[in-house]
Amino acid sequence: MLIAVRDLRIKVSICHNQTFFMKEGMLWILSCLLLVGVPADSQSLTPADLKQQMIKDWQRAKDYTVEYLNTMPADKYTFRPVDSIRNFAGQMLHLAAANVLLVSQATDAPLLPWARLDMANRSSAQNKDSVVYYVTTSFDYAISAIQNSDATKWGEKKKGATRSLSYEETRFALINKAFEHQTHTLGQTTIYIRLQGIKPPQEKLF
Repeated sequence: MLIAVRDLRIKVSICHNQTFFMKEGMLWILSCLLLVGVPADSQSLTPADLKQQMIKDWQRAKDYTVEYLNTMPADKYTFRPVDSIRNFAGQMLHLAAANVLLVSQATDAPLLPWARLDMANRSSAQNKDSVVYYVTTSFDYAISAIQNSDATKWGEKKKGATRSLSYEETRFALINKAFEHQTHTLGQTTIYIRLQGIKPPQEKLF
């Protein structure tokens, strides 16, 4: 709105017709609001609405990730495109651990004992059955933790730290970052599947 007002003043000073350009400017602002579809009596989202959408999206993400796990041949779980990055199993185990760690911080749900940052390096968990177990369990954990959390407190801030930085985020932001992280990690594994000559699963946006 401040930008629009400044623009109107510029128009007035240039054209020396304050009344005309004030009217034109207001019409322009009104037109923009109509174009973006702002309803006259828009309904606000409630904490319950946000929680319901979160749960819906986490379930969708779980289903999508399971499709990836089932698409990659079991004997290729240790495959890695180059030596300097995690293998397919490691990527998925990293995803699972982060799901639990971030959602636990956001909701105060008790951590699962196996969720550790070094999860991706566990050689005993590299087979398909183990990976599928940890990944699906992590999604079930996230969904349950979000379901049981008090959404009216999602605006509270929590402090945390990684190996390289400290941060302070709301509970809501941490849940979103957990979702962003699993999406990012899953996306990385697309090339792993393509390098086997296999088409990755179709995106589940809805």
